[in-house]
Amino acid sequence: MHDLTKGSITGHILTMGLFIAVTMLVQTAYFLVDLYFVSRIGKEAVAGVSTAGNMMFLAMAISQAIGVGITSLVARSIGAGDTAAANRLFNQGMGMALIISVITLVVGYAFGLGAVSRLAADDATAVEARSYLGAFIPSLAMMFPTVALGSALRAAGIVRAPTIVQSLSLLLNIILAPVLIAGWGTGIAFGVAGAGWASTIAVGVGLLAMYAIFPRVQSKMRTHVGDLAPRLVEWGRLLYVGAPSAAEFFLMFVIVGVVYYVIREFGAEAQAGFGIGSRVLQSVMLPAMAISFSASPIVGQNLGAGNAARVREAFYTAVSISAAIMVALALLMHISPSTLTAPFSPDAGVLDNANLYLRIISWNLVASGIVFTCSGVFQGMGNTTPSLMSSASRIFTFVLPALWLEQKPHVTLEEFWWLSVASTGSQAIISLALVFRELRRKLGTMPTAAAPAAP
Repeated sequence: MHDLTKGSITGHILTMGLFIAVTMLVQTAYFLVDLYFVSRIGKEAVAGVSTAGNMMFLAMAISQAIGVGITSLVARSIGAGDTAAANRLFNQGMGMALIISVITLVVGYAFGLGAVSRLAADDATAVEARSYLGAFIPSLAMMFPTVALGSALRAAGIVRAPTIVQSLSLLLNIILAPVLIAGWGTGIAFGVAGAGWASTIAVGVGLLAMYAIFPRVQSKMRTHVGDLAPRLVEWGRLLYVGAPSAAEFFLMFVIVGVVYYVIREFGAEAQAGFGIGSRVLQSVMLPAMAISFSASPIVGQNLGAGNAARVREAFYTAVSISAAIMVALALLMHISPSTLTAPFSPDAGVLDNANLYLRIISWNLVASGIVFTCSGVFQGMGNTTPSLMSSASRIFTFVLPALWLEQKPHVTLEEFWWLSVASTGSQAIISLALVFRELRRKLGTMPTAAAPAAP
């Protein structure tokens, strides 16, 4: 266990953030490798994989109900010195994850394949989307127990070991991608389905490895079969914290789905360009996400220990680091987006659409970084409803206006992207206002420094 109630806040954020960022970097690398080889099949393949990949947002949304609940409540239990509660909450989260995994398999094959077809720009894109998703669904199901294990370790301040395991898993995905997609070494190419199977195999290996290292890197939590059975009180506690974050990610799923819907009339080139641009954007956003994920357990442990000063310091330090990094990355993305997109398609029209998207969206990177950091702080404080409120504002500032714009003659892609910039900027302002309110509410009665331990 790592005691995050002591030592340098900046040091904790940078150290944890570095390991988390490495995991995310490798994860993004496998997305980009998939995209590189899929792009050689054609623009319909890129658009199909990008459209089907939107289902990952839905799975991630559901996984947040588990992961955020575990991270927040286990971290607070550890900070308060209640090991029994930490172990109980972890097991309940793991039980919930296993049940949702089974549901994902059933619902994914029953309804998911038809759903992605309706988002596709044309029949060829729909075929590719179904082919990819059919092989990818098992990896979505295995995501949930993997998230439960990783969230419990992050709550304990342990990020090095899971980073190594997840990075090796993702490297396996990167190795398998050209073999299964393009037939390297075998002569048997599965096309876009190969990308899905590469992910499924790698995620399965990663889950087994994560389960194996879990009892070896910490001594406080163990998986007990008897404790996996649902306890409504504990599920209620986990969902109280995690469900708003799940709803927040579900809104992201809805927003991305709306984007694919409103730009479908611009053709497969536009959908493929958005697919490439959004994947590149995900990689650029990694530092902000890593800072957010590292801030959450720090806030949680210090809140559990009753140290208001360190909770505030964690927020101000995290948001400052995130904003500084995002300014530098925004300049790169605005000045030379083609540097980031060129490897991922030989189609000039697709790249033009991707570059247009990135050049405009670069204006909201700092705002996005602020939103992510505020979300991490809300998770650590065990109240994610304000974060959901902030995200829900985009229904009124992006979704509804985008659907209205789509009905207008001569509407351009630029108008949708500028609308997104304005929407994210307003969300950042709302997030900051809500996080300041939450800090006043939660920390108002706490001491400004931790009480000294009894001799």
